[in-house]
Amino acid sequence: MGGMADKSNKWPENVPGKFYVDDQCIDCDLCRDMAPDFFVRNEDGGYSVVCKQPSTDDEIAECNEALEGCPVNAIGSDGA
Repeated sequence: MGGMADKSNKWPENVPGKFYVDDQCIDCDLCRDMAPDFFVRNEDGGYSVVCKQPSTDDEIAECNEALEGCPVNAIGSDGA
C-alpha cells in the first residue's frame, strides 16, 4: 500500500514548507474542496499545489485531512 507523496517529485509551484503536492496528483479536486485556503489548481498543468502553509492547529488538521483523503497519496507533510 502506498504511503505519502515523494518530496523529490513535488511540484516547484508549491510554497516552501511542510505540506506539498507531488507529480502523482490526478487533479481530482478533493484537497481543494477540503482545504481551499491551502490548495489551488495549477491551471496550465492540471494538478493541485500548496499555495499557503498552515500555521494554526486547526489549519494543520485541515491539511492533514486533505492528505489522508488524497486517493493517490500525492500530498506530503515532510517537506521543507
